[in-house]
Amino acid sequence: MTLTPQAAPGPAAGGLALAPREFPTNRGGLCQKGWTSAQLLDSPERLTTPLVRDAKGAPLRAAGWDEALDLVARRFGALRATRGADAVAVFGSGGLTNEKAYALGKFARIALGTSQIDYNGRFCMSSAAAAGNRAFGLDRGLPFPVTDLDDSEAVVLVGANPAETMPPLMGHFDPARLIVVDPRRTATAQAALDGGGIHLQPAPGTDLALALGLLHVALVEGHLDTPQRTAYRRERTVGWEGVRQCAARWWPERTERLTGVAAAELRRAAAALARARRAHILTGRGAEQHSKGVDTVCAWIDLALALGLPGTPGSGYGCLTGQGNGQGGREHGQKADQLPGYRHIEDPAARAHIARIWGVTPESLPGAGRSAWELLDALGTPEGPAALLVMGSNPAVSAPRARRAVERLRALDLLVVADFFRSETAELADVVLPVTMWAEESGTMTNLEGRVLRRRAARTPPPGVRTDLDVLRGLALRLGRPAHEFPADPGTVFDELRRASAGGTADYAGAAPEHLDAGEAVYWPVPDGADSDAGTRGTPRLFLDRFAHSDGRARFLPVEHREAAELPDAEYPLYATTGRQLQHYQSGAQTRRVPELLAAAPEPYVEVHPDTARRAGLDDGDTARIVSRRGATLARTRCVPSLRPDTVFLPFHFPGDGAANALTNPALDPVSRMPEFKLSAVRLERADGCGTASREEAA
Repeated sequence: MTLTPQAAPGPAAGGLALAPREFPTNRGGLCQKGWTSAQLLDSPERLTTPLVRDAKGAPLRAAGWDEALDLVARRFGALRATRGADAVAVFGSGGLTNEKAYALGKFARIALGTSQIDYNGRFCMSSAAAAGNRAFGLDRGLPFPVTDLDDSEAVVLVGANPAETMPPLMGHFDPARLIVVDPRRTATAQAALDGGGIHLQPAPGTDLALALGLLHVALVEGHLDTPQRTAYRRERTVGWEGVRQCAARWWPERTERLTGVAAAELRRAAAALARARRAHILTGRGAEQHSKGVDTVCAWIDLALALGLPGTPGSGYGCLTGQGNGQGGREHGQKADQLPGYRHIEDPAARAHIARIWGVTPESLPGAGRSAWELLDALGTPEGPAALLVMGSNPAVSAPRARRAVERLRALDLLVVADFFRSETAELADVVLPVTMWAEESGTMTNLEGRVLRRRAARTPPPGVRTDLDVLRGLALRLGRPAHEFPADPGTVFDELRRASAGGTADYAGAAPEHLDAGEAVYWPVPDGADSDAGTRGTPRLFLDRFAHSDGRARFLPVEHREAAELPDAEYPLYATTGRQLQHYQSGAQTRRVPELLAAAPEPYVEVHPDTARRAGLDDGDTARIVSRRGATLARTRCVPSLRPDTVFLPFHFPGDGAANALTNPALDPVSRMPEFKLSAVRLERADGCGTASREEAA
């Protein structure tokens, strides 16, 4: 989504006048969260001075910048000297600009020398990224422009609810051509049904089997036997036979028994997808946030490859990103195993290239560290980090098993948080550093289709507030690094990022400022000197000629359904799944401070089938207690007749007693290290503890 901000005082919130711009992704539109976001710029809760705690348990008090940065650098330095570089950790965000993400990774690895860096994007798109890299040799959310979806005759949305999470994207879909895969009848699923589309409603954790069932139908009913699809598999892929054998075992009736999706609906959906001349399969968090998320996404990619969609003009597979800079944030070094340009940190050539750009030796760069949950879970332990710097994230609310995460944050010797507000994580901090918001800083971001976008500052930040780049520079200087290594000017950082990414998978070398300033559509990879084509630079459509593997072919990846890490049983008889709602975003640290949004969605709730609620002794509007093996949360009951009787749903935007992530399971995907946010076994009770829903009753 893009608006053209103009720094003109006026009645608009935040002192900004915003004029819509005809941008192809959102066509000048904003969701409710977007059009109210400027209210936060002048919020009375805005942080404008550093805060420090004189001792554990003491209150936070105002401090000067020199005092705060001196304290942080001194404590970081002391911990590194006594316990080694990995005693200090860094936790970043998919909401940071490309420049800040790049600088944060550089700061961790050469100013701190730590391997202990990861970010909240590990909780968001990591399973799709791993699957895309395996299948195609490259991960870019959408390997085609969003506008290609306008002409698609069938779009499968797997675990994605853009009607609430990305409303402007809905303008690119014809509801009659949507096939929505979701355990809930979301607003997106309802739009499909109202328009003549299809909603497949599988049991949580069975999306992989559903994909295999659809592939089976396409196979046995002859949809894959066209000359074009046969030639595509023969000439552009490898590994089809193994996947064919997997799919052969998932006949519709077997798939129905496991998933709950009727065999007739499977056949209907497979036919609609297979008969479309242009079709797309798009996955979201619902498919990915599982302990088998990579395999699940691979199953949907296998279906797409069998139909010849990826790399075919007008068709394809893609992943819908989930954060403000979800694509760019995962490319330039915030991940534990990554260097800028989407390079792997253990690759000797990658280490040599980045070391040359940074002016250090390859041997001085640390190796791969812990993934996000493993990092949070290790905080304050004898083997784990004793200090943590958090930028742009609120893991006290957003992490799985959130109360365990809070315990680990409290156990640190030093917690430093850079934020705009006193988020739940900032409330635990020993030092809080007030930083600029989106309208007060310049930089670049990369949207879900791999397009690099310029963001310009529209107003001056409040006195006392600094940019994240200023903060990193101030800390690096105090840690003994030379001034030239950490510039505070985003343009200078972007120039270095372009050189660092050159030759990498995510190559930004040709994304020169003059091209962005001229309004050119710049899609990575965009090597230096890449020719411009009618205002478009780089690679808007990937894989048209070859995939990114060395032989140019995509990989079919045989996968089998396996059970979730935790299934309902007699004590915890229900599936709980989590997600977003229209008015709130991520941990809610910002949106819960917008009066209009909070008035529309003021409290946590749990969606329950009316029969399931009744058997637990609950009526619509009652306060329910939802209990998992990890904890309990309180929420207002909403009876939803369209919900599966064995499933409850909670939004994850609320803290404290209403924290959905108090329930969630940190069981990790073995490849992506993604936690299993989307499936927990729970029981449902009245808040007074009387009444529960048994598994037999829920069924």
